[in-house]
Amino acid sequence: MVTIESKNIIDLKYSETNKEELMMSDNKVWFITGAGRGMGVDFAKAALAAGHKVVATGRNVEIVSKAVGEDKNLLVVKLDVTVPSDAGDAVNAAMKRFGTIDVLVNNAANFYGGYFEELTPDQIERQLEVALIGPMNVTRAVLPIMRKQRSGHIFSISSGAGLSGFEFTSAYAASKFALEGWMESLQPEVAPFGIHTTIVNPGFFRTELLTKASSTYAEPSIEDYAARSATHMEFYHNQNGQQTGDPEKLAKALLMIAEEAKPPRRFIAGADAIGIAEQKISDLKEQISAYREISTSMAYDVQN
Repeated sequence: MVTIESKNIIDLKYSETNKEELMMSDNKVWFITGAGRGMGVDFAKAALAAGHKVVATGRNVEIVSKAVGEDKNLLVVKLDVTVPSDAGDAVNAAMKRFGTIDVLVNNAANFYGGYFEELTPDQIERQLEVALIGPMNVTRAVLPIMRKQRSGHIFSISSGAGLSGFEFTSAYAASKFALEGWMESLQPEVAPFGIHTTIVNPGFFRTELLTKASSTYAEPSIEDYAARSATHMEFYHNQNGQQTGDPEKLAKALLMIAEEAKPPRRFIAGADAIGIAEQKISDLKEQISAYREISTSMAYDVQN
């Protein structure tokens, strides 16, 4: 059960005393993608407020600069995560200004909603390009720096849809499932170099993901899906601006996790996301139990 006390724990831990302690600790360089709107803005502002240096990136540097504001510890750099050369240029700019990158936050995101049959191949490719290939491009550019210094922390922002697939989100869930498979595999590859990885599964947070700037919906074209499509479209439009999650609290949580000697490989953010995870665990246990006898009889018969 989620209590008022547990909901306030982030604020309690991130009191002025703890904030001062963080500022007195070794300042880090945070490299944040998608910092022009949504969670990326909150991540950048929180890191700057804690005394860290921040490389805030986005496709439009004017939008990023306006969203994050001015700070002596801030570098704003153009970065379209789907363009590998952009990733290399942004990382080079960060190194020239700050000399290192300690924390990478793969945050840039988009959302393509709709039934699979109505989503075009181009739309699905664009979803995967931004949410999966983009983080790979940026991480590939950052990893040589982290390996050389034998330290670093990579956060990748997934979703509750990275834990469980949902109707009307087949493309989005596919990109997040793939992101998580890549991150889980990357973890043992880079751990020997002192590099940590954390998958972040937010529930519904009040960001700009569901706005017209970040969301695209399939054109209804198949009568069999029409009624359900209209219901889901209405749901997502109504959710925009009404989500219960506070992105400022999530930003503060990431700051605390980044300071831990043994950070979690996964952080599930929000009571709704925990509910999704617990339901997934329950479903998996039920499915395993239902077919355990058959599943465990797949080996070759022992020959006498």
